[in-house]
Amino acid sequence: MKPKKEIKFDIENGPVFHTDEVSIIHNPLKIILDFKNITPRVDIRNNEFQPIVIKHSVVVMDTWTAKNFSEALMENISMYEKKFGEIKKPKVIELAEKNAKKKGIQKKEMPAYFG
Repeated sequence: MKPKKEIKFDIENGPVFHTDEVSIIHNPLKIILDFKNITPRVDIRNNEFQPIVIKHSVVVMDTWTAKNFSEALMENISMYEKKFGEIKKPKVIELAEKNAKKKGIQKKEMPAYFG
């Protein structure tokens, strides 16, 4: 009988990343999730131009892992809604979409980080 091998794990936790928006693209082998954090910057030296900083955190998965991730996410959302109630679109987003529609702007034409 072989002695049991000890396995040492070094776990490196990445930084926490708050996301305001996510884009999803794919190719035949991969699903690419591009999480974005959008932060307006206030620069008192420049009244005309206020920059918006967009940080990206990209996650690339093979298609099988992406499908399992999707199922796990839906299962967790279901459990969340059973415990806390249905997740609804915030009223402020509904209002922004309604105002954009009045102006003839299609939802796909309106990047969320520009309001």
